[in-house]
Amino acid sequence: MAELTFSRSVASAVSGADAVVFLAPKQRLRKGWLAAACKAPWIRLLERGAASEAENKLVAAQNPDDGPGRVLLGVLPDSVSRHNDPSRSAAAHLLLEKAEIGEGTVAVVLCAEEADHVQALCCAVGRALPLYSRATKKRKRSRVRIVAAGSDGKRRAIKPAAQEVVRRLRWAAMLVDSPTAEMSTNDFVRETRKAARGIEHLKVSVISGDEVLRRGMGGLHAVGRTAVQPPKLLLLRYSPPKSRRTVALIGKGIVYDTGGLSLKSPVGMSGMKFDMGGAAGTVGATLALAASGAKDAVIGAAALAENAIGPTAYRPDDILSMHSGKTVEINNTDAEGRLVVADAASYVARKYDPDVVVDMATLTGAQLISTGLRHAAVVSNREGLEHAAQDAGRRSGDLTFPLPFAPELFQREFRSRVADMRNSVADRMNAQSSCAAQFIYSHIADLDLPWLHVDMAGPSGHGGRATGYGVSLLATLVPALTAKALRS
Repeated sequence: MAELTFSRSVASAVSGADAVVFLAPKQRLRKGWLAAACKAPWIRLLERGAASEAENKLVAAQNPDDGPGRVLLGVLPDSVSRHNDPSRSAAAHLLLEKAEIGEGTVAVVLCAEEADHVQALCCAVGRALPLYSRATKKRKRSRVRIVAAGSDGKRRAIKPAAQEVVRRLRWAAMLVDSPTAEMSTNDFVRETRKAARGIEHLKVSVISGDEVLRRGMGGLHAVGRTAVQPPKLLLLRYSPPKSRRTVALIGKGIVYDTGGLSLKSPVGMSGMKFDMGGAAGTVGATLALAASGAKDAVIGAAALAENAIGPTAYRPDDILSMHSGKTVEINNTDAEGRLVVADAASYVARKYDPDVVVDMATLTGAQLISTGLRHAAVVSNREGLEHAAQDAGRRSGDLTFPLPFAPELFQREFRSRVADMRNSVADRMNAQSSCAAQFIYSHIADLDLPWLHVDMAGPSGHGGRATGYGVSLLATLVPALTAKALRS
């Protein structure tokens, strides 16, 4: 397990380190960035071969006699496409994984060409050093010092808010990496309460078990009622003095998804502990915003349930009464995420009257087909909010890309002969991810609130590990929201 700290200078990060990892675009290595950033006498040995290395390559440098025992150079690409983030954080993440940062003290020196690049690059370091492990082999704790330098080699500040995002990102990834036997709905609440201790203006509360049904959330209750641990709506309310607006962040927290009676295949079920990535990212972002003193009030809500099988499991053909007042005929118990998120969104929107609602969920496998492994799909009823999400994605390193918002085209997919709607589409060839988003929106459409949906099934994990996706995105998006983005 690695302990991360943030150094005030390159010299202090490198001093006494057992290993040093430099990450910079090739053009910066070619122009002497190493020597400008690090004044150690042994750095000249590294510069000689650095400029000739290929992009996206990690190379072991010649170990200097008077320097650290291990030196690695990560050569980032000089440019990226317009739909990638300019910090090159995805490339940095991959190179840092290859570095296999081990025991002892390790310095990671990041070339951040712009101040806006610092947070995304630091998040790449955090993702490459996950917290969760049950390996029995004992390893000494590593200490990783992170520092950033600009194109001129001068230190770039890693602001406290960015440091908080990295910490909460790793925490969120730890929750998602934990198997459900260790991360039930009860465990999720316990870990959140522990993480929230000491944060000013933040209160944590829980609606649990049959109380969920008494509050009108028939979808959330049905999905989780047969599991050993009951379903829950976890609420984090951050209320700073003189807040600008109230932002509601809703996360899908299916701690395990068997598919219910519409049972998944053995291959399809493996990895379903990741189905609470939206809730982990939402709660992590709420903690980061609160701990850094955000100016907006934030209602962070996690709809927690295990979609299990048992004698009280909800069935295809059942009709559920949702918090919105709508009735839903079940035609697929494996389309459970939209039920719990729709109930949570309706509850929070109607009880707390927020200025904007953002929901985040590992909602559809179709998202991976639509926007891939790195970009979450976003759907919004406000064009300005859609653009704000794209911009926040590029600045945070948590990339997004928009899908159509067209209720008149998608709501018909949920027609039912006996209820207000069904929970799964009639035609799987008709924009499944947009339709799933439309299901959620239909339960708050009457409120006409600015609404953004983030389907992050793909970017929630990488290489079998959680990424903590969404913490950086939401922590970047919320402070940047403008009145114009919420109107248009």
